[in-house]
Order: sequence, then C-alpha cells, then structure tokens
Amino acid sequence: MVTKQVFLTAEGKTQLEGELVKLVAQREVLLKRIQEEREFGAFAEGGEPDSDKSDLAFVEGKIQTIEYQLHHAIIVTEHDSGSVSLGSTVVVEDPEGTEETYVIVGSPEARPTEGRISNESPVGRSLMGKKVGEKVEIKVPSGVLEYTVKSIA
Repeated sequence: MVTKQVFLTAEGKTQLEGELVKLVAQREVLLKRIQEEREFGAFAEGGEPDSDKSDLAFVEGKIQTIEYQLHHAIIVTEHDSGSVSLGSTVVVEDPEGTEETYVIVGSPEARPTEGRISNESPVGRSLMGKKVGEKVEIKVPSGVLEYTVKSIA
C-alpha cells in the first residue's frame, strides 16, 4: 500500500485532534446505546441495521481517516514568503481586476468557501511555487481561470 503524505498546519493538526476526541466520545455513546438495545431485545433477528449501527459505521470511518491523517502528517510550520507554498496567504487578481485571497493548506484542512484551498486542488496546485507578479492559467471544470499573483504572506 502506498502511503500518502498529509500536509497540515499546526492549527489544522489541533483541529483534527479535537475532532478525533469528539468522534471517540460519540463512538462510546453509540456503542453503549447499541449494547442497551441488544440487552432489551430491540434488535429483531435478521432485521435491518438501525440508525445507531449506521451512525457507528460512519463514525468509525471518520475516526480511521483522521487517525491515518494524523499518523502520516507533515506539519508545515514555516513557509517561503517569496513564492507560494503550503501555509501561504495569496492574493490573486483576475483580468477584470477582481481580487481573491486564498490560504494554501493540505487537503484535510481545505474549506474552499472560506478561501482555504488545498495544495492538491487545481487552483492550489497551479499557484504553488509562483512569485508576486507571475501570471497563471488554471484549467478548472468551468473553463480557464487567469490570475496574476499580487501578494504572498
């Protein structure tokens, strides 16, 4: 099995650890509830799994994903402000003069609606390594975006 490196900021690592604690607590509640239902005969033999079992499967999957991400995490503590890298806050401008601000993060931290984009996304991947003043064309599902890098912090 090929191990994929997971890039996280220190803040992202802390958030994932917090989410893991909550999920482990939720798992315990679900396991207790399922055990109580078994003891009281709430499950019919051959019956369909109830919502608690489905919820437990979902929580277990999330726990495994987060544990994998934390185990394989490379924590990005510093970044080069001379070029776009993980952790950079980048201001770009399109040909019409509209500016967008993006923070380049690893995929577990990506929240596109909040301007936090993954280094693996089309926009993030295209911006990596660029310097102030450079132009970039980015192929996205809706067409081609054209940006000029205005600033990097």
